[in-house]
Amino acid sequence: MEALNWGPMLNAYPDSMSGTLDDIDDFLESPDGRDTFSAFYILPTIYHSDLDRGFSVIDYGINQELVSQNALTRLKKLGIDLKLDFILNHLSVNSPQFQDLLEKGDQSEYKDFFINWNRFWAGHGTMTEEGYIEPDPELIKSMFFRKPGLPILMVEFKDGTKAPYWNTFYQEVKTDADGHKSYLGQMDLNIRSEKVWDFYRQVLKTLASYGARIVRLDAFAYAPKEVGAKNFLNEPGTWDLLDKIHQEAQPLGLTLLPEIHASYQEGIYKKIGQKGYMVYDFFLPGLIIDAIENKDGSRLSVWAGEILERGLKTVNMLGCHDGIPMLDLAGLIDEDRIQKLIDLLVQRGGMIKNLHGKKNMYYQVNTTYYSALGEDDDKMLLARALQLFMPGKPQVWYLDLFAGKNDYEAVRGGGAGAHKEINRTNLTREDMRRALCRNVVLKQLQLLRFRNTFAAFAPDAAITVENPRQNLLIFTWKKGPYQACLEADLAVKRFFITGTENGQQVF
Repeated sequence: MEALNWGPMLNAYPDSMSGTLDDIDDFLESPDGRDTFSAFYILPTIYHSDLDRGFSVIDYGINQELVSQNALTRLKKLGIDLKLDFILNHLSVNSPQFQDLLEKGDQSEYKDFFINWNRFWAGHGTMTEEGYIEPDPELIKSMFFRKPGLPILMVEFKDGTKAPYWNTFYQEVKTDADGHKSYLGQMDLNIRSEKVWDFYRQVLKTLASYGARIVRLDAFAYAPKEVGAKNFLNEPGTWDLLDKIHQEAQPLGLTLLPEIHASYQEGIYKKIGQKGYMVYDFFLPGLIIDAIENKDGSRLSVWAGEILERGLKTVNMLGCHDGIPMLDLAGLIDEDRIQKLIDLLVQRGGMIKNLHGKKNMYYQVNTTYYSALGEDDDKMLLARALQLFMPGKPQVWYLDLFAGKNDYEAVRGGGAGAHKEINRTNLTREDMRRALCRNVVLKQLQLLRFRNTFAAFAPDAAITVENPRQNLLIFTWKKGPYQACLEADLAVKRFFITGTENGQQVF
């Protein structure tokens, strides 16, 4: 199998940059975008979906309104690998499988495809008047839920009978004037069902056919469920599931990227790395802001050193389609320093996402990275330079690249739960044209082109990280006759980069 390219990776929705994936291809083929990226993480509106901007998948067919086969072919011709999402835990209520279940009930071939709550908890709780089992308290004491109440959706079948189904994430029930119910929601899959595994295998084959090299496993740690066990990161169930998916993905040339948010002190990232999987570096976004704002690179240096010492293969980022992680930093940065960081981002217009609806249990702050840095061009460029010299594969959120600001209008227009829209602005061609006249954008593209094309940035490069003074960080990559060096002075928001070949400066 061909080795994975570790150059920079663009991250966007198909309609994030002018409207369709073909428009993004136009940018990547243009003089401005050419040679800047070796991979592209396309978010799941590439599929047929109905909620959560793609993460409620109806089916994994291509959304022709946003993505053409020609657009995928163009990416392949550009030598750009794809990273695509596989949402293991759930499917949309509007999926063919759940619709068949609603139509036929127990006569459906998909009757075990989803998790009937009452069958799961039979003998382990008390039946309520509403028709669902309330589990014995000791069996759910270690669980936490993503919304108030039990994670169920009570559905009504065509014959009028009702049953509760496990529903970890979003749900919405509407009743028309005639009393007929319609549903929206993300219904949890039963990983003990062979039909679910047939479905998983087919999805992996489909993603490979689109040109995927990396498959991001979204929400997979919610999928393994056992009576009396945690409903998130159930061990060993989570790792058993991951290994089984790996066995299916490997022959297809797919590299798995498990998505798990957990605090540094829990050490989950170490387990993922020890098992040989790529690790999402959810620590870096907060660490870089902390380093720049406090003019202190010590914690960032320690984390970079640990990546190298443990041999972790990371995918890192600044911004992304979610917020800037805060929960993850616990144990890596002092609690009072994390809180000061949160307060600063909120002061700059960010919005707090608390853990599973619980107040004072921080999870992430929704903001663009540019706004999180006070919309300071020098800080944005310094942050990008630090990211590109960190060990790992850098992932670049399109809105950060174009120095996007917090979009409060999108939040106001999005209704309840629209806080994430603050960092998901769809750019027009004119927006991009204006941005490409700005130094903060052009310099980022220059840095990305250097990171993507200079031979020192190889997967097997020798990387050193030095922190000779609190405010000074020095990163060096060496591969054969090539060397790239970054000297970053956090006190004055300045950095100096050199690229040499056989000792002669070429950048």
